[in-house]
Amino acid sequence: MAPRSQTEDETAAKKMKRVSSESSFVSMPDDDGPIKDYRDYRVRKSSLIATVNWSHVLGTYLPAIFLWGVGVLFAQIIYQVILDISKNVEHKANPEDQINFNLETITAVIIGVNNVFKSLFQNYIVTPLQAGEGGVLSPDVKITALVLVVIGWIVNMDNPIYMLAFSTFKAPDSWKVSHAQIIQMMKNQKCFTDDSIKFMERLLERSGTGQSTAWPPGIVQCLNGKETDRSISASRKEAETVIFDIVESALKKAKLHPKDIDILVINCSLFSPTPSLCAMVISKFGMRQDIQSFNLSGMGCGASLISVGLAKDMLQRHRFRGGKALVVSTEVITPNLYHGNERGYLLQNTLFRCGGAAIVLSNSWFDGRRAWYKLLHTVRVQSNSEEAYNCVYEAQDEKDFRGVRLSKDIVKVAGKCMEKNMTTIGPYVLPLSEQIPVVTTMCLRFVLKMLGNVLKSCGQEKLAAKLPNKKHYVPDFKRGIDHFCIHAGGRAVIDGKFNVQR
Repeated sequence: MAPRSQTEDETAAKKMKRVSSESSFVSMPDDDGPIKDYRDYRVRKSSLIATVNWSHVLGTYLPAIFLWGVGVLFAQIIYQVILDISKNVEHKANPEDQINFNLETITAVIIGVNNVFKSLFQNYIVTPLQAGEGGVLSPDVKITALVLVVIGWIVNMDNPIYMLAFSTFKAPDSWKVSHAQIIQMMKNQKCFTDDSIKFMERLLERSGTGQSTAWPPGIVQCLNGKETDRSISASRKEAETVIFDIVESALKKAKLHPKDIDILVINCSLFSPTPSLCAMVISKFGMRQDIQSFNLSGMGCGASLISVGLAKDMLQRHRFRGGKALVVSTEVITPNLYHGNERGYLLQNTLFRCGGAAIVLSNSWFDGRRAWYKLLHTVRVQSNSEEAYNCVYEAQDEKDFRGVRLSKDIVKVAGKCMEKNMTTIGPYVLPLSEQIPVVTTMCLRFVLKMLGNVLKSCGQEKLAAKLPNKKHYVPDFKRGIDHFCIHAGGRAVIDGKFNVQR
């Protein structure tokens, strides 16, 4: 299909007026009013309160309330012992009813507190659990108490994971370029044909990227008459600029010192130097020598979620004292500019940009009060088909230029994986009103299939053909999920998912 002309786009824009809403981040300006952006986003307090999960809120404060209560109880016991014992020691209270704390008084108070706790342990722990006449609790009550203890232990095994801070890279102005400047950078490489330049121009027009996106200085400098620098040194400089900035910002927001981090996970698909990016961060910020570090590469756009899942699993090992994990996700563009002319590789020159994100996670109960979010579920689905393996493939073209080839099957493959992912996470997030129809439909389809096989085996093919064909029930995920965060190239993936369902 030929691209629409600018006049057609302007006419369609005039006919299609955006309708602003209360939940819209960006509203269209009034006739005389100023242009609004995301900073003008407002929501009623009643709407915000309705979105709060109060069970998680109360659960966040329970550990602090429990410890505070234990401290108050211990203080009350000590105060009572002091009042009872201070009058019975040789150094009694003075005539002004003031207690003089000398060695004899302190010793007597310590012995008294010890006797109180021994008495409490004997009367309320040992005696109730004794069998026979000395026991206060019946066997049924003891069994119930034991079951409750086991349930409490199982619940405690699944520690909550809190997000303390999140930071993204804000590129300097010298890194930002427009679409026209990107095309000029491609022309300055002096390796692309006119057809390739026109193809990349069309890709940029449909990419959804803005006119101020970040490219690394090693490539941007070709706009000033310099040669493009794709060396390891320039690649490290890009990685250091991005990663150091977001790590410092994330630690500052979380109010943590670098030595507080127990686990470090960094993912970067196409740039994996030696020493690793983890070693670079540990050396720069002076982190602990016993920190657990993991450097993931070659895992593509899904590496961020994989890194969060890895950090979550590793935090489970710090169950009792709690731990902190730092997850960094980035991609280095400098060494990965494709210089050939095969269209399957040219997409990477227009789609990817400089950027990075860092997130600080904790499984400490006491961090729940200052956390931004709580991680409830992580689900990962990986396709094992041949077309899925080859849909994003780093290779060399016919002229030995290295690049990442994106297959036309990527939309179909991603749509199928997304469908499996939603099916896997459905039982965790969907209400029973949506899960019951799904199970009922599956059972009915199974019964109809078995009945059809029985009829065919009995020679009743015509009767078997008249059996109804019950379709799968597609649940409404909006009943269990309020917000969907889709990958930047995810619109085509969503369209592919719907095509697969059809």
